[in-house]
Amino acid sequence: MSDPQIIVALDYPDAESALALVARLDPKLCKVKVGKELYTAAGPQLIDNINKFGFPVFLDLKYHDIPNTVAAACAAAAALGVWMLNVHALGGRAMLRAAREAIGKTARPPKLIAVTLLTSMGAGDMADVGLGGNPREAVARLARLAQECGLDGVVCSPQEAAALRKQCGKDFKLVTPGVRPAGSAQNDQQRVATPRQAIADGADYLVIGRPITGASDPLEALRRIGAEIANG
Repeated sequence: MSDPQIIVALDYPDAESALALVARLDPKLCKVKVGKELYTAAGPQLIDNINKFGFPVFLDLKYHDIPNTVAAACAAAAALGVWMLNVHALGGRAMLRAAREAIGKTARPPKLIAVTLLTSMGAGDMADVGLGGNPREAVARLARLAQECGLDGVVCSPQEAAALRKQCGKDFKLVTPGVRPAGSAQNDQQRVATPRQAIADGADYLVIGRPITGASDPLEALRRIGAEIANG
């Protein structure tokens, strides 16, 4: 069975809206992402409901806390049957290792990836929170840390994908938000690329929201983006 490279972001305020969109998509063409707003509103039952449609779920909660708390949260997320979950690399080495260890003890370990630097952040935003260097340098440092701690990959901007692929090797998964088909609005993302360019630069999975969820025919929009990737 093929491994769809598109992850559709279910950025909705309630379960009803999210499941209505899921019912219109095809699990052979995409996975789906559940983030903070939707999970807070709908709870863990939503994951079970999505799984019934056959979609692998990326639980995007960016756990960032003391090691014991993050380890327990990751174990609980794995028990929900998610395909992938994430933690924030800025939580540090001890936290990342605790998360990795907790996942490894579960019956069906999901992929565990780390957020490096949010794609909404530029150099000025980094300076505001005391991070030195530029976005590319920060992402490289955090990706190296995640790999050293045994994580499966990172979330990164598509603009950093080529450098990270070279740095981290072919087996380290790169998950890229900030993907916009040609002609789409950039919205609140600062570091973006087209789907074809992101894959060419080394991304494994593309997180795409509004270009699909905001389309009059989401399935057709999904198919077009899939064709763009395949033809690239």
